[in-house]
Amino acid sequence: MKKIRLGHSDLYVTPICLGTMTFGEQVDEPTAHAILNRSFERGVDFIDTAEMYAVPTRKETFGATESIIGNWFAKHPGMRAKTVLATKVAGPSRGMDWVRQGSGMTAEDIVASCENSLRRLQTDVIDLYQIHWPERHVPAFGNLYYDPCKETSRTPIREQLEALAKLVEAGKVRAIGLSNETPYGVHEFVRLAEEHRLPRVATVQNVYNLLNRTVENGLDETMHRLGVSLLAYSPLGYGLLTGKYDAGGSTGPGAPAGARITLYESVRKQRWGRPGSLAAARRYNQLAREHGMTPTKFALAFCNSKWQVASTILGVTSVAQLDESIDSWGATLPPEVLAEIDQLRLEMHDPAF
Repeated sequence: MKKIRLGHSDLYVTPICLGTMTFGEQVDEPTAHAILNRSFERGVDFIDTAEMYAVPTRKETFGATESIIGNWFAKHPGMRAKTVLATKVAGPSRGMDWVRQGSGMTAEDIVASCENSLRRLQTDVIDLYQIHWPERHVPAFGNLYYDPCKETSRTPIREQLEALAKLVEAGKVRAIGLSNETPYGVHEFVRLAEEHRLPRVATVQNVYNLLNRTVENGLDETMHRLGVSLLAYSPLGYGLLTGKYDAGGSTGPGAPAGARITLYESVRKQRWGRPGSLAAARRYNQLAREHGMTPTKFALAFCNSKWQVASTILGVTSVAQLDESIDSWGATLPPEVLAEIDQLRLEMHDPAF
């Protein structure tokens, strides 16, 4: 796979990234290590994780994913040097006091979280260190509107950047990124970095798939003009865009056993469990079949066809799923099919916003 430069950084990555949030919850450690092994065999050496993983988040599994990856590095000396490793510092707690006490995210929180991630990952440096969600109140994770009355920000963006700068200067972080971010946030991080000679964000990791194209509502222009790369997460819409929920839905006797939306009530309460998300997924999956493609290949081909995407993050629970996704990679969709997709979006909008 041709490597892609992330933003203005010196990081070059594959157009596929291995997402790991299932490690430690749906995926046990031996299976996770097998997936990591297979990922490298297939040429994917870009790994994304986070301090709060596994998902769905629980106190008992906080940090488990990073620890599993760290154990894999320990078992395979030399592999860390061949890996582009990304992880994230969690934003304000959002009810997860085992991740962070209090409602804010201070500079001290950022540094402490990085130190803990380094320890769990058994490494001296994180290649890409991302803020998992903004310290500010933003419309994200299924919230459509910004509400200034809900603003509780306590740590200015400049202070966050200065904390990240200390980690870069200490050699503990190579490049920085954002996640679940807005056009305003990206502009401010870049503006302040340039004004005060602080590290410049290289990436934004936001949801991007057929059910949620909100990146294209202005954030894509911001990132293009500022030279910031998009890491697209949930390209398969938590499995909705694989077709496995088409026949039986996500609950009841016909639902696919062992599938994430079926397994976890907390996920069904989120954007992926909305009736509109399933209804739209069925339409896109049918369109895929009409064009002779599997829904999985179609959804990944959509990401691969879009200029906005630098690297697409694949989350899997088995080696077989990983192989299917990588085998599906490389396909693109012709303009006339993309036009059909755009027409469906006009009708159904972004149900999994």
